[in-house]
Amino acid sequence: MPAKTTLDAPAVPAEAVTPLIRGVTVLRRLTEAGGTLSASGLERATGLARSTVDRITSTLARMGYVRLDGRDIMLAPRVMELGNAYLAALGLPALLSAHADALADELDESVSLAVGDRDGIRFIHQATRRRAMSLSFRIGDLLPAERTAPGPLFATEWTDAEWRTWRERRAADPEDRGFTAVPPRGHRSSDADSDDSEDFHDFDDSEDFDDFDDFDDSEDLGVHEDLRDLGDFERRTARARKDGWALDDQLIEPGLVAVSVPVRDPRAGGRIACVASVVSHTSRHTAAHLRDTLLPRLRTAVAEMERELREAPEPERAAAPAGLATWTGASKQELGREFVESLARGLTVLTAFGEGRAELTLTDVARATGLARATARRALITYEHLGLVRQSGNRSFALTPRVLSLGFPPLSRTTLAEIAAPHLAELADRVHESASLAVLTPSGEEVQYLARAATSRVMSVNITVGTRLPAYATSLGRVLLSDLRPGEGQPGARGELRPLTPRTITDPAALTAALQEARTRGYALVDEELEEGLRSVAVPVRDRTGRVVAAVNVAMHAARRSVEECVRDVLPELLETAGRVEAELRVAGRFARVSVG
Repeated sequence: MPAKTTLDAPAVPAEAVTPLIRGVTVLRRLTEAGGTLSASGLERATGLARSTVDRITSTLARMGYVRLDGRDIMLAPRVMELGNAYLAALGLPALLSAHADALADELDESVSLAVGDRDGIRFIHQATRRRAMSLSFRIGDLLPAERTAPGPLFATEWTDAEWRTWRERRAADPEDRGFTAVPPRGHRSSDADSDDSEDFHDFDDSEDFDDFDDFDDSEDLGVHEDLRDLGDFERRTARARKDGWALDDQLIEPGLVAVSVPVRDPRAGGRIACVASVVSHTSRHTAAHLRDTLLPRLRTAVAEMERELREAPEPERAAAPAGLATWTGASKQELGREFVESLARGLTVLTAFGEGRAELTLTDVARATGLARATARRALITYEHLGLVRQSGNRSFALTPRVLSLGFPPLSRTTLAEIAAPHLAELADRVHESASLAVLTPSGEEVQYLARAATSRVMSVNITVGTRLPAYATSLGRVLLSDLRPGEGQPGARGELRPLTPRTITDPAALTAALQEARTRGYALVDEELEEGLRSVAVPVRDRTGRVVAAVNVAMHAARRSVEECVRDVLPELLETAGRVEAELRVAGRFARVSVG
């Protein structure tokens, strides 16, 4: 079994729901493995019996949280609704992410927002730059506080108990094996070794840490590197308290540097709401240069974020999902023993939280989910034990950042092609024809294929991912062109409308009419205009805003289905597939950036 993380909890309460604990363990192990494990690998990783693993994964598959692909169990985008519930309840990404994105664009460097998670930090937003040397951290990744720039800032607010927890964790896991997002400690890398070390050690920290003076001079310090690390983090925390910012000079790995500033919430007495960081590489900035050149701009951006927090109106209480208890009951009746109803009902408790629903009482949770109070109470007790829920006063409960550990990191950088691929494969199996997803190229002249599921036939449509075809002569292109807004160009302006077959529409007015028809009907059917004998029908894929970002189609030889049969038999299947892709795209794209191109 892998090393336990800081999320593992002791002593299970008598009222905890065992199947829920096991289900959470399965989701966490899949997350730590990058999103995919074989059934036997999941059995080894969790220590659960194979029959238990099978029942849990069957339940999670029914909920849309995992996908069963042969021997593999894969996290599915819908599991991100759990992390979305936390991020929506937190409210910070919705308020601050635009400021972080603007700063990243201005500086041409990666910018992140992180919150404290016990003795670690967890990312809630990432605005990364696309480079050969780019930041690999994802939303939801957990890092040890002492190896980051935000860590000392959060530590300035730690209690004595939290410092003890940190020391115990460092003693139990000196190599950081429990933090799968960072490389294990394989070398000594601290501020004391950097070129700027005097910046961190040229002050008298005796007032802040009197009891560490003797510790720093002890013989043990020269023998045990871990003890030296402990004292170094204490000193960095003292300096962060004094300066109001902190540096990471290659603490995580060689070459990675960052500067961080806390974002304080005026509505919470000035406590740290999150920490904003600018992250770069030593090939572009040394830590000192990052501090000297980019820290002032970071501070300005943080001031804007704090103003946003101060002026933001109270969020409206969004409606909670409805009918969850009824759905789980119906699923149990249909699947029988293979559906673990207590697991499914327990997971629905997390989705009761959200925008304007940051803190909920037991009654609120029961009402939102349709569960009995006793059932909701046991789920909350279980989550509190697992560190996913905390009591927030006034008999209320709130989600913790650890909810992001349930599948969010591996999926936070998913692409539209990855979302669509399994649905295209299912569509191709149902209609026995090839299915594809494509986007419009920037010029608007061509469509580019991003994902494809071919069917096994002697004569089939032979197109590969990456292929570009003229937009005006394809069903995919017609759907995409039909959504263009006024001022985005006219079809005839996107290059010459060449006759590819005798049926190809080449008159701009006729093409404009065809696009209007596609917009009105919600689909486009192209009959032997790209190639003789090739018939295809396509429908749009829309994002959360309603914009068409891609199209999916089914293509076939004209001899296999008439135009009428395409509309009657294929189009409904195509619309259902597009709906499934859109549903997952909405979940995945709520707080994470889904790459379309």
